Parts: sequence; structure tokens; C-alpha cells
Amino acid sequence: MKLIKLDAIDSTNDFLKALASQEELDNFTVVTAENQTKGKGQMGAKWKSESGKNLIMSVLVKDFLFDNEQVFNLSIIVSLAVIETLKSLDISNLSIKWPNDIMSYNKKIGGILIENTLKSDGRIVSVVGLGLNVNQTNFDELPNASSLAVLSGKTFDKDILPFLITERIEQKIQSWQTNSAVFWDEYFNSLFRKGVPMPFKNLHPETSGQNFMGIIQGVSPVGKIRILLEDDSVSEFDIKEVQMLY
Repeated sequence: MKLIKLDAIDSTNDFLKALASQEELDNFTVVTAENQTKGKGQMGAKWKSESGKNLIMSVLVKDFLFDNEQVFNLSIIVSLAVIETLKSLDISNLSIKWPNDIMSYNKKIGGILIENTLKSDGRIVSVVGLGLNVNQTNFDELPNASSLAVLSGKTFDKDILPFLITERIEQKIQSWQTNSAVFWDEYFNSLFRKGVPMPFKNLHPETSGQNFMGIIQGVSPVGKIRILLEDDSVSEFDIKEVQMLY
């Protein structure tokens, strides 16, 4: 694993994407930063992080995805890799809030943003961005957030985390062909608030703003969330169509 450490950058994802477009990088090249000025989350949300306290990293993944219908497979791999790493550090009550926020109890401790680029030869090159709250303890402006330090009461060596997480990503990619069904099951079993009635907000342009009750039933092969509605029908929503209210 090649590691590029930066002090401050606008976005590790943008930096790694630009670098990968200029030269042929090794698979699983990792970029980390102490501070990120324009961190991104799902649907353009900003990722705020206290400088020097948390893990901000991006990892290049090549030669895994070959079809746009398969892109969610990488979300599963990365989410499970992060969950397994945190379990090894004795962080408890971990779950994945669809599609790939990392939760402990009902607090968000990490977020994943995967950006895919289709190359002229048909290859898909992915940049996996991860923000993980590690040693930050002040979340006055983020009431739904927490960190490894708050949850465990101790300080962590965040510099070892990129190695632990990337190693697990690489292992899961190598074993995907024989273990994909197992990984899908693990992902479903790790889903936040699955199987319990809860409110959602409909973000679809035609019905935007309407709240409804539903029960998470699973995730489709292309990554859409499946929700059992009050009329006993099951509908699928993508990330731009529904928001979980909790």
C-alpha cells in the first residue's frame, strides 16, 4: 500500500482523482490529510472535521468493478471493512446506515463517499473517501455525531487506521467471487434500523417533502433501499429519493 500524507487539502477524493488521471497509480494507493477544507458527503453534504483529530482518507480501487450495475458491491466491501476494523478496536453497537454511514448506537461516527470514473477502455476506477471521527470530543454543533474517543473513553492512534482498513478492503476484494453472498448477508445484518417501523421523508421531485412510515426490508442488487410500506407493498428508493428520519 502506497501512502501519501498531506497536511491540508480541499478534498482527498479530488486530490486522488486528479493524481490518478495524471499517472498510473498502484492499486490501493491511499491519501490522508490532517485537515480537509471541502470534505464531501452523500448528495453534496459537507463533511466537517476538527483538524488533526480524525481520519480523513481516500483509497484508489482498480480492477474490481467492470459494470455500472455492480458499483454497490464496493460500498458493501468498504462498509464491512470499516465495521470489522472498529470491532477489532472494541467499538460496540456498530451498524451501517444505508447506504454507507457508519453508526454506533444512534450516532454517526463515519461516512463513506465512493466516486467512480469510467475509463475509455471500459474500466471503472473508484476513489473511496472515508471520514471517521476518531479523537474529536466536541460535537456541540453536530448532535447526531460521535467518535471513537467519546464512545470508548480513550485516545486512538489514527495513523494506523488507514493500514487496517485498506488491508481489509483488499482482502474482501480478493475473496469477493467466492464470498459475495456472505458479504451481502453481513451488510444486511448490519443495517441500521432494519426491520422496525420508522419514518422516512420522500425526496422524489413529484412527491418531495411527504413523510411516510416504513420498514427497511433490504437492499436491491444495484443498491436501492427496499422499504415495506403501510399498504404492504415494497418500494425501492435510491439515495436521492428518500431520507431516513431518526
